[in-house]
Parts: sequence; C-alpha cells; structure tokens
Amino acid sequence: MKKFNLKVLIILSLGHLTVDIYQGALPATLPFLKESLGLSYTMTGFIMMMSNFTSSVLQPLFGFYSDKKGKAVLLPIGLLCAGIGFSLISIPASYMIVLVLIVISGLGVASYHPEGYKTAHFFTGDRNVTGMSIFSVGGNLGFSLGPLLSICIIQYLGFSSLPLIVLPSILCTVIILYYRNTIAIHVLEHAEKQKAVPRAPLSAYVSLFIIIAIVVMRTWTQMGLITYIPFYYINYLKGDPMFAGKLVFTYLFCGAVGTLIGAPFADRWGHKLFLCVSMLLGTITLPLIFVPFIQKSYLLFIVLGLQGMLMISTFSVTIVMAQKLLPNRLGVASGLMVGFAIGTGGIGVTLLGVVADSFGVPVALESIMILPFIGFILSLIVKYKG
Repeated sequence: MKKFNLKVLIILSLGHLTVDIYQGALPATLPFLKESLGLSYTMTGFIMMMSNFTSSVLQPLFGFYSDKKGKAVLLPIGLLCAGIGFSLISIPASYMIVLVLIVISGLGVASYHPEGYKTAHFFTGDRNVTGMSIFSVGGNLGFSLGPLLSICIIQYLGFSSLPLIVLPSILCTVIILYYRNTIAIHVLEHAEKQKAVPRAPLSAYVSLFIIIAIVVMRTWTQMGLITYIPFYYINYLKGDPMFAGKLVFTYLFCGAVGTLIGAPFADRWGHKLFLCVSMLLGTITLPLIFVPFIQKSYLLFIVLGLQGMLMISTFSVTIVMAQKLLPNRLGVASGLMVGFAIGTGGIGVTLLGVVADSFGVPVALESIMILPFIGFILSLIVKYKG
C-alpha cells in the first residue's frame, strides 16, 4: 500500500514550480525579444505557438515514453532543458536560434509534467487529490512568478541579463538529484506492480474523453477570463489598467488557493461529486461579474476570486480521475490532462477573438458563460467510481 509522503511531494512540487516559471515568463519577455531582433507580430506569435506546441501538446508523447520505460531521469533533464533553453533567448541575434532554444525549453517543460504527475501519484497514499494538489499548486505559483521574475531581471539589469533566470532551474535540479534514490526506488517498486494491472476497458477511454472535454471547457473559461477581462476594463470601459491587472491576479491566486482547499473535500466527498458541484457553482457565479453594481465595485474581486477557486480547484481532481481510469498508463493520462487538454485552451481564446472582432468584447466575455455549464453537463454523464 502506497503511503502519503509530504516531503517528496513538496520536492516534486518545487520542480513543478520551477519549470512553469519559464513557461509563464515567455509572454512577458516577448515584447523585449521583438524589439531586440526587430520581429514582426507574426514572427513573435510563432514563437508563442512553438512554445505552446512543444511544452503542452507534445506531453502525451512523453507520457507514453514514461509508461514504457519508467524514466525518472526525465525530471532533472526536464528542469535543466526548461531553464537553459529559455534563459539563453536574449543572447542570439538569429531568429532561428531563438526558435531552437524555445523548442528546447518547451520540450523540457513537456518532459517534466507527465513524469512529475506520474511520480507524484506514487506518494499520495489514499489522499489522491490532496497529494496531487500539493504537486499541482507548485505549477500555479510558478506560472504566476514567471512574469514577475523575468520583468524584474530585465528592468533592473537589462535584457542581456536574462540568463540569470536559469538559477532556479540549476538549484532545483541539484535538489532533485540529491533525492533521486528516494524517488527512483519507490517509482520502480510501483512500476513493477503496474505491470500486473489489467488493461483499461473501452468504457474507461470513453470516460477519459469526456473528462478531457470537461478540462477543455474549464481551460477555455479560465483563459477567456484572464485574456478578455483586461480588454473589457481597459479598452471597452476605459478603466484603470492596474485594476484589470489586479482582477486577473486575484482570479489566478484564488485558483491556486482553491486547489489546496478543495482537495481534502474531493477526497472525502468523492471525485465525481466534487467535480459536479464545483462546475455547477462555477456556472452559477460566473454571470455575477456582469451585474452592474458588482461590475463597478470591489465586490468584483470577491466574485472573481470565488470563480477562480471553484473552477481551478477541479484541476487536481480531473488528473486523479484520469489516472484512476488508466492505471496502467499513468504518464499518458497525465500528459493528456495537463498537456493536450489544457494546451488546446488556446484554441478557445482564438475563437473568442473572432467573436470579439465580429460582435465586440462584451459579447465575447458574455459568451464564456456557456462553457462551465457544458462542463457541468458533461460531469454528470461521465462514468467514474471514486
């Protein structure tokens, strides 16, 4: 019987925080990279697309490799590649070399996540969601810290000093390597047991497909809100940009808090019930952001914070559900949830852009309200025990 190991989960979470620093830092550094190399917006957008493709969409491939080979070495390698690749983008004068570095960093991010989620699974004991939330919240914090850390380096030391951002990667790699035996031994023990697990039936794959669809709806909601709230308050309402920035921060920060707070309830109530309740409450609270007296007051921070807690709290739950459905394919299940399903969230933002161009930003923001409702309906029909 596997046991809950807080120490190892924190170590893995620290690695998760580190790799996501580089994923979160890229959008903040693109304006400086664009100016440094004299890039067009199309070329700049292609950098972001390559990063998203290599760091997110390719994760299931690394998960497949992890399941076949059981390579815990993907953890330190992923950390180093993510940090080194990103930290060097300020040095080359060649656009193509920058793309190569972005791909290296993205592949590092992609290799860490499935192996990290798979490894964390072995240390969660009977508190699956609680343990997974500890690992997941590291990524949430890293994604938030990335822009702050990169901008601080650039603002105070200059764009040419960006290589300094590699230091967290090196430090965390040393920590992971120091505890490699503790991690590897447990992983190998459980890997042997996994070989005896029978293949998942077809019904499990159907349920997994539905959960992926739920994650896509959740991600489109999240990405849509953090993208179009600034457009709405800055461009449409002509409001204070700082106010809009604080709203986005509140949503994301409360989401990270919700990931930790909601996990024990998910373990106690059952994963499917928690998912259904969270999606339902998320559907109910979302329209409140359009109520006039809330929209123009600080009550909006409370509503958005609650919305973030409800929606993002399901992050760890859906990963655990996927792993339970495919117990002999933990890496693939993790890669599909974290990489593919979340990576496709960018498609939703693109579609919302079409709506905004055609009908205006308010309509684009209002159209988001249907997404958590679709997620709620899907959560009702998914077949899952646990």
